[in-house]
Amino acid sequence: MTDLQDTASRERSRADALKAKALLQWRRAVRYAMETLAWNRLYRIASYLRSALWIVPFIAMVVVLASVPLLRLLDGWLNWKPILDPDGAQAMFQTVITLALSFLVFTFGSLLVAIQVASAQLTPRIIATALLRDNVVRFSVGLFVFTLILAETALNRAETHSQRLITIVVGVVGVASIIIFLFLIDYAARLLRPVSIAARVADEGLVVINAVYPERIAESTRLRAQARAPRGQPGRVSLHRDGCGFVLALDVTTLVDEARRRGGVIEFVPQVGNLVWEGEPLFALYGGATAIHDRKLKQTVAFGRERTLEQDPMFAFRILVDIALKALSPAINDPTTAVLAIDQIHRLLRELAGRSLRDEDIVDDQGECRLILRTPNWEDYVHVACREIRACGAGNLQIARRMRALLQDLAGSVIESRRAVLLEELNALDRTVEKAYALKEDLALAREADPQGLGGARHAPKSQDTAS
Repeated sequence: MTDLQDTASRERSRADALKAKALLQWRRAVRYAMETLAWNRLYRIASYLRSALWIVPFIAMVVVLASVPLLRLLDGWLNWKPILDPDGAQAMFQTVITLALSFLVFTFGSLLVAIQVASAQLTPRIIATALLRDNVVRFSVGLFVFTLILAETALNRAETHSQRLITIVVGVVGVASIIIFLFLIDYAARLLRPVSIAARVADEGLVVINAVYPERIAESTRLRAQARAPRGQPGRVSLHRDGCGFVLALDVTTLVDEARRRGGVIEFVPQVGNLVWEGEPLFALYGGATAIHDRKLKQTVAFGRERTLEQDPMFAFRILVDIALKALSPAINDPTTAVLAIDQIHRLLRELAGRSLRDEDIVDDQGECRLILRTPNWEDYVHVACREIRACGAGNLQIARRMRALLQDLAGSVIESRRAVLLEELNALDRTVEKAYALKEDLALAREADPQGLGGARHAPKSQDTAS
């Protein structure tokens, strides 16, 4: 009897151990799934899918494999008379295959050449921003792949099966591919012009500005912090442990909610767009926020190998300034392209001028500060937009006059607190121009504002502040 009891006890212990092991494995699986589906991972995946050229062609392949059986089923149900004999259908299929394959080779070859030329003449930072994310190029390639595989599938069964509907569909998509290819040539030629690239970067920059700074100055009704966030020693500092990488984006909503739930304040130490090294401080935690697990904090930050525009409006300025600086280099010497870049910089600054730039202290619904997040201020944007271009291009009449038009326009339209830095830049432009031009005639011409750079109105009206 005792032996039976001991055996039963051992069996129960073994069963309990197996249950505990299974429960532990289940918890680990759930934890792994949560980490895999964390915000930062999903963000990186979504960002990659938006810029990956192969996604749409891959979907086109799947659509072909799913649609061919359906077309065959409809073909048998409709029982249409053949519009081409078998030899004619095979000839058409072979022609469409040749065309689609030629279109693919030409498109990818041209795209590689365009990337090289644009990188050399403008800036490498437009590759992921303006070229690989272009939906016209992606969907055009997807159509060519769809046409190629559909025609190849139809050709394989042309000798043994009567394919009336598929023959019509292949003919239609073949003609559509020819039309789209001709359109793509024209579109690519327009896309790769400097003015188109600069405008595209500015368009994306405006989208980011609207997302990061949604409130206009006159409409700002945000709750303000009842008390300033703590600036003393934090209760705990969370360090970065995943190698070096650029901060691409931050899940602000989750951080604010977590800090409110814990009754503390979270400070995000770096700025979006910064390169963070392993072991550097990532979060400084105050009050009840010190109880937040590092893993939870880590999931709210997306890192990458290069900066992107999603939450980094300054990067749009950086790209446009780089285009202007490349155009002003002695190797290229294209000041008109630099003026086109300044036009888009002016456009972004005018949009920012009317925005309520985010404070460092981000508050919850009750007006309590929960997150300290540093973002560029108005002076930072003006310095990035003006300093390097002025230093490299003030000796060119187009650049000097276009920069003056930008600064005078903004100085006459911004609120008083943002005008000082613009007047400072105007003063610096005057001093730089005086050193750059030896002839009085050139100096007088360089001191006039011209929104075209050179060739526009010579006597544009000035605001009272700038005229004085």
